[in-house]
Amino acid sequence: MAYTQADLEALQAALAKGEKRVSFGDKTVEYRSVEELQAAIRQVKRDLFEQAVATGLWPGAPRQIRLHTTKGT
Repeated sequence: MAYTQADLEALQAALAKGEKRVSFGDKTVEYRSVEELQAAIRQVKRDLFEQAVATGLWPGAPRQIRLHTTKGT
């Protein structure tokens, strides 16, 4: 499932209000615990990051260039 920023905001708003029920458009999900809701938030954040990397909106891992020089003999 492709998550959106709106999905993440809905989850975070529910957590801030102390609710366990979240509505995504025409779907409603009720989480059993706050920990389960927090795990869902982490999963959505991870998926959004992976989507951004896959589409090029977020750069991949930084490259490192190492130089080794010596003083001429």
